[in-house]
Amino acid sequence: MLTIWTVVRFLHVLGAALWVGGQLTVSLVVLPLARRSLDDERRATLLTAVGRRFGILTAAFFLPLQIGTGVALAWRKGVTWESLLLPGYGQILTAKLVLFALVMVAAALHGEASSRGYPVFARVMAITSVVASVGVIALAAALPAT
Repeated sequence: MLTIWTVVRFLHVLGAALWVGGQLTVSLVVLPLARRSLDDERRATLLTAVGRRFGILTAAFFLPLQIGTGVALAWRKGVTWESLLLPGYGQILTAKLVLFALVMVAAALHGEASSRGYPVFARVMAITSVVASVGVIALAAALPAT
């Protein structure tokens, strides 16, 4: 049966898929093609534009969607601050939230390092963000079914 909670959960999963899928697409498709096909100046222009667009979409769409639907789903599940420390659902959700925060920090640091001309640090933060994002998805899949 299609309920409001099905829609909320769908939007939460869709937001995660778009975020992680976008990261993987840029990392595994756009970046290698740009490196092979474009000179340094064009590649920098394209990747800067892609990064800015992704950052704007993250701030305007992804973060509000994930936080809003995540809080709603936790409320629906009856999650409390105390239950976040309990074995099972609480501890897995806590790990997911901590890893999600790490992803957001790494992504922000990547953008800042890219714009300030620190390519090595930017790359480390990009890889950290992608790997941690996949970890968030793995933890989401590990949450016990309700």
